[in-house]
Parts: sequence; C-alpha cells; structure tokens
Amino acid sequence: MLQSPRMTHMKESSRIIFWNIRAGGGKRIDGIADQLLAWQPDIIGLSEFRGTPASQALAERLRESGFLHQIQTVNPCELAKNALLLASRFPMSTVKSKHMPTLRERWILAKVAAPSPLTVGLMHVPNYTHPTLKYPFLEAVLKMSGNWRRGPAILGGDTNCGKRNIDEEKPMSGGFQREHDFIVGMEERGWADAFRSLHGDRREYTWYSHRNNGFRLDYAFLSPALTPQLSATRHEWGIDPTQPGRRDGLSDHAALIVDIASPPAIS
Repeated sequence: MLQSPRMTHMKESSRIIFWNIRAGGGKRIDGIADQLLAWQPDIIGLSEFRGTPASQALAERLRESGFLHQIQTVNPCELAKNALLLASRFPMSTVKSKHMPTLRERWILAKVAAPSPLTVGLMHVPNYTHPTLKYPFLEAVLKMSGNWRRGPAILGGDTNCGKRNIDEEKPMSGGFQREHDFIVGMEERGWADAFRSLHGDRREYTWYSHRNNGFRLDYAFLSPALTPQLSATRHEWGIDPTQPGRRDGLSDHAALIVDIASPPAIS
C-alpha cells in the first residue's frame, strides 16, 4: 500500500524526490502521480519523462496539486524521446554553470526559491550503450562540480553509475570502473553522496537487470554548503495498489527521497 502522508508538512524542511518513471509512465501514470503525491515532496525531478499524453497528464496533475513551477526538456520534434521534468512548489529559474553537460534532454540546472534557497541539478546520464555520450557527460559534471561557486546545491537523478562491489549485488568482471571513478571523483570534490552520508555501507539497489542483478544507480550529491542540512534520505519503490507484491509495478527504478532541513537561524 502507499506510504501514509505526513500529518503536517514540515515547513522547516524541503523534500526532494528523484525518480526514473520508465518510458514516460504509460498506463502506470495515475499510479505514479498518486505515489508521488503520497510522498509529499516539495521538489520533484523525473527522468524518462516524455512529451507523450501520459507524461503531460502527469505534469498537469502535479500542477493542479501545487507544483506550479515546472521545467521540461522535451524535444518538440521527438515527443517519445526520454527527457526530464523538474517540478516545484517554489519559484525556480534555469541557470548555467561553467562546464555543465550540454545534452539538453538529459540535464537541468535551476535556482529554486525554497525557504532555504538552493540550486537543483537534475540528470539522466546515458547508459553504457552510448559511451560517446556517457563519459563526456560524466566529465562535464565533475568539472562543473570542481569549480562550483553557487553555494547550496543538490545534483541528482539516474546516474547509470555506482561504486564497484558495494553498489552492485553481483560484482561484474571488468566494466563499471569509469562509473566507480565518477562517484569517487564527486566525493573528492567535496560533494556528499546523500545516501551513504546517512547509511554508511548499507547495501540497497535502485534498479535490477534482466538477470536480476541489483545496482544502486540513482544518486543525489550535496555541495559542501548543503551537506550539513541533510536530515534524511531513503529509497522507495513505488507501489501499484493493484499489484502490491510487485517491486517494479510503477517503475523499474526506486525513487530517491531526500529531506533538506533549513539552516539554524542566526541570532
């Protein structure tokens, strides 16, 4: 069954959800919308959002539910192509940063006027079948992060990356090294892995291959200025009430839920 809503929404914190909804949502879109709203987020970042009727119906449902501020990267000439949706209860505007990725459909960077303002980056990194797109994308994120001067920020989404051994249920021989190096590189630049910051070496997986091998591919990185405000983070599989025992009833990815507390008031 769906997660129970919080009785009162905590005004002193902001909840951010990153979720790959798989191929635009399709017939699952009503369940996806219900689940998102049950989680009570303030900011939503969706991967594999599309220009299709199902995805656009989701955007409208969110708008009617208070997410008035939205940024889409849908290509009007390719409505069925995977893109992104960033939706917020707070005003936001796109910004640019030096070295940031240039794949328009797979990257958004926005300043969000939350109670405690922050910059949100939403990404969907290409998978291993497109190495000429994937690795330049990762290098761009590393370069941008290493030169970050915009203060509190969170960069999240489907990274198609993970650390070897700990973020893969059955370690693959060869492969995954450059993806591992990307995660380590973000940490070396001072960006905290939200999940590991609070849960250490706990093993959880956010996507399973056709061979049922689990991987943690969905990440959120916090800038040094935002890391102290991290209060909670968890993975949640969306539950389809008509198929409550099915892990991937709504998507083949788990959502990543991150709670950011407002900084203490300065007296």
